[in-house]
Amino acid sequence: MFEQPGCVWCQRFENEIAPGYAGSDEGRLAPLRRVDLKAQASAGFELATNVRITPTFVLVDGGREIGRLTGYPGKEFFWPELADLTNRLPPNPNRAPPRTSAE
Repeated sequence: MFEQPGCVWCQRFENEIAPGYAGSDEGRLAPLRRVDLKAQASAGFELATNVRITPTFVLVDGGREIGRLTGYPGKEFFWPELADLTNRLPPNPNRAPPRTSAE
């Protein structure tokens, strides 16, 4: 997640999504790492293009960007969009699979 101080949409994400993110299926597939917008050059992975809007959620695999969500559309739209994004991840036997609702 690329963020910057004073970003009201970042704060809205923080209030609505962040508390349950790590425990979600998507959170287990794509743990949240926060990067200051001004530090993107030293983020440690290859971006397809520079990030200009916060928040921007960049899905990374193998040090390269797989896809991104630009902006925070609200909790009703965030989860489905994130699920679509994580479905782009290539199969990886070392990655923990999402839990089923029976677990």
